[in-house]
Amino acid sequence: MFEYLTQQISARMEQLEWPTERLQFSRPKKVENGDWATNIAMALARDLKRAPMQIAEELMDGLELDSGIVEKYEILNPGFINFFQSSDYLTAQIENILNTRDDYGKSDFGVGKTAQVEFVSANPTGPLTVGHGRQTVLGDTLANILTWSGYEVTREYYFNNAGRQMRLLGESLKARYMELKGKPISLPDGGYEGAYLINVAKDLMEQKPDLSSDEDINTFKIFAEESIFAIIKSSLERIGVVHDVFYNERSLYEAGKIDEVLTILRDKGLLYDKDGATWFKTTELGIDQDRVLVKSSGEPTYRLPDIAYHREKVARGFDLVVDIFGADHIDAYPDVLSALKVMGLKHEHIQVVIHQFVTLLRSGEVVKMSTRKANFVTLDELIDEVGADVVRYFYIMRSASSHLNFDLDLAKRQTDENPVFYLQYAHARISSIFRRAKERGLEADSASADLSLLNEEFTVALINQALEFPEVLDHCRRALEVHHLPGYLFNLATALHKFYTEYKVIDLENQEMSKARLALLEAVQITLRNGLRILGISAPDQM
Repeated sequence: MFEYLTQQISARMEQLEWPTERLQFSRPKKVENGDWATNIAMALARDLKRAPMQIAEELMDGLELDSGIVEKYEILNPGFINFFQSSDYLTAQIENILNTRDDYGKSDFGVGKTAQVEFVSANPTGPLTVGHGRQTVLGDTLANILTWSGYEVTREYYFNNAGRQMRLLGESLKARYMELKGKPISLPDGGYEGAYLINVAKDLMEQKPDLSSDEDINTFKIFAEESIFAIIKSSLERIGVVHDVFYNERSLYEAGKIDEVLTILRDKGLLYDKDGATWFKTTELGIDQDRVLVKSSGEPTYRLPDIAYHREKVARGFDLVVDIFGADHIDAYPDVLSALKVMGLKHEHIQVVIHQFVTLLRSGEVVKMSTRKANFVTLDELIDEVGADVVRYFYIMRSASSHLNFDLDLAKRQTDENPVFYLQYAHARISSIFRRAKERGLEADSASADLSLLNEEFTVALINQALEFPEVLDHCRRALEVHHLPGYLFNLATALHKFYTEYKVIDLENQEMSKARLALLEAVQITLRNGLRILGISAPDQM
């Protein structure tokens, strides 16, 4: 009904030569005010210099709405237009859910289009931490939503396997290896202190026991990179994440892409040399200060390879590019986009999602962590403690733009207080009802059910909640905000539990009503299951 109203009202407004940008619909808080409402008459009052009630009446005058969808409408002071959906429409929509099943909620918006989602992108210098986890689940869920919208999605992981960090990693592994051989050497200044490197050193010792302190540092660096990447990929798989492409920074140097960027920017007069460093004139592009691209040591800052990498992204021809970054990148990505723009490259299709940081809470107290001292909680440890389903849900149940407090005590509770348990229990509860109905000879048969019987207050509320699923997914796609989906599923589960407490589903004395309610529950379960699938969370039949 939402799409139908949008199309019809928009067409009428265009006919009247009224702007349509501010047309919005919402669910009225009171049932007596209908199923959908718009305040467009009030929104246009100033522009049209007319009373909202007059605008509303002219808008609706002569507009023929399908009675099979809209039973009636009413105009209320000071200019609201309320729409009431027909019972035939509700019946048809339940049938649609039951017919489309695993495809319910999918759209064709992105059919024939490609999208790339870059996320995680942690350098292979250590295992994934709790901080990496939020970006991991956020990116994967967004990729799922884009896939659900018809896009052909590439999940990509970009990493730096060159430069100072990797050199320090190699030197740190060398120190741990020599320590195991009884020839301890000091860790390099700024090196990696984590115990995980001791295990990597033990693996290296088993495979290559005869390395000496004179061994080329690349031997240690390459082994460390491969070993840690194996750990990272294992952690990702545990949480249901598999990337299609792993793109390494070193390849940009080897292919000359870094030099190409510097040449283009210099030819455009946007580079200058100062104090031995190479500077990007970003102040000429509307940014507050110029940025260093190459340090006086000759080593590039991370902005330079990022520009080169995004230039390659553009060349690969994606219709949509989504970058998932932590809050520490908030000052960097405008420089990258500005560089693309000044190089004359397409950049409007690149969308950036910035997420805030995560704080672990245990017994109400903050779990203190220090990456520098390798005193951190790994993603694997978090999965071990609360489970992959809970980890995925908790990471995206709040807006990415807000700080996330991950409450470990709540995450481990097997009660309705835990939103993951609450959702999964709703799905399992429906399966349990189906089993009990079958035991009593009431087989769920949606094809023969009289769905017109589903007209009670809390029944209609549950149907309406299930019907919002495609709209919620569309909003998630347009806004690139995945937290609306878990919130919606929670509300759907709440509507289900309310329905169940109000009405008797298995009633042998009223089998026609029972069949109708069982059909409704099947539609609700399909919706729950599809939503949980997009979130990457299991939908158990028993708990």
